[in-house]
Amino acid sequence: MVHQTMKTKIRPAPRASSKITHMTAFPRWLAAAAILGAVSACTLAPSPTPDRPAYPGPTPTPASGPNGPAIERAGARWVPVDWTELPGWTDDRAAELWPALRQGCTKPPAPWAALCERAARFSPADDGFAREFLQQELRPYRVEARDGAATGLATGYFEPLVAASRRPQGAFTIPLYRPPADLATRRPYWTRQQLDTLPAARASLRGQEIAYVASPLDALVLQIQGSGRLRITEPDGREHTVRVAFAGHNEQPYRSVGRWLIEQGELRPDAASWPAIRDWGQRARPERLNEMLWSNPRVVFFREEPLPDDPPGPRGAAGVPLTAGRSVAVDPSAVPYGTPLWLDTTEPLSSTPLRRLVLAQDTGTAITGAVRIDYFWGTGAQAEQQAGRMKQPLRVWALWPK
Repeated sequence: MVHQTMKTKIRPAPRASSKITHMTAFPRWLAAAAILGAVSACTLAPSPTPDRPAYPGPTPTPASGPNGPAIERAGARWVPVDWTELPGWTDDRAAELWPALRQGCTKPPAPWAALCERAARFSPADDGFAREFLQQELRPYRVEARDGAATGLATGYFEPLVAASRRPQGAFTIPLYRPPADLATRRPYWTRQQLDTLPAARASLRGQEIAYVASPLDALVLQIQGSGRLRITEPDGREHTVRVAFAGHNEQPYRSVGRWLIEQGELRPDAASWPAIRDWGQRARPERLNEMLWSNPRVVFFREEPLPDDPPGPRGAAGVPLTAGRSVAVDPSAVPYGTPLWLDTTEPLSSTPLRRLVLAQDTGTAITGAVRIDYFWGTGAQAEQQAGRMKQPLRVWALWPK
């Protein structure tokens, strides 16, 4: 899921600390794993036998005290720390990470294959059980920029749910397109304004319509987020939901419409959220709305995917479905896909702490830098409200195999 965001301002992150309980010599998750013998959809693992414990695991090491040297990455420096540095570590519902972990383990990066095999043998009995497993398997590292800065920015994204029609009718006149046939032959491709106004550019999109939405703002938010769900009306009157997923773009630069509105004096920098942008767009005169839309020359093209009865999240850049509240987008030069992260940030428009385990499973054009994440809120109107207002200070710790 390739997406862009419209965020502008960073504030210093709050300081906080928390104590944790150190591991015992024989952790309870190990005993429980042997008793439960549970399996999951992670990676297939051999069944336990009398001479093979259910969890072979690494040799336990103390949970306190930094271990090993810093890890140098192209876009970040990871500094080993004590588990006690992670604020609120014992307060999270850590067992909720397992669905996202299992999704990631269907395509495990090389350093994670052994851990995925062990994690497949049980389901966490409770949150403490999950934490002990992670503390036995992983080491915490504070993520810093190459210049040592450890404070950054958390923004949010979501999967839009938009009403649509299979053919143009009534208010449904704004098309969503598949990639045009000549997309690879013209680089960069036509800009957004050219595709809207030039006959030759418009001709390239003829026959590529997937469906029609009622507002150019609906089309814009689908393009910014990179995918979404359409509650679609078919020509025979049937209604059902499909997903439109990212299938390419016109290779034009992404420009934030929120930044354009700030530069035009239409929004204050501290108020440039997606709800505010949508509200401005609904009140704007048509010529001003087009001016805003055309300020971002990038156009995203989609492919249609069916949805099962209990649909998973959209696929992130790591190739696995995203989990609401447990998946984030990162800069992969700073944080490899599949890495568990501990976040220390706050709820949107609030000082309420948001401290939890997440997995790096996606990226986005605007997600650059070491201490930088985009938090996946899920699908629908509530997720849109939360994501659209999220622009919070952030600190991040990466958890990496021992």
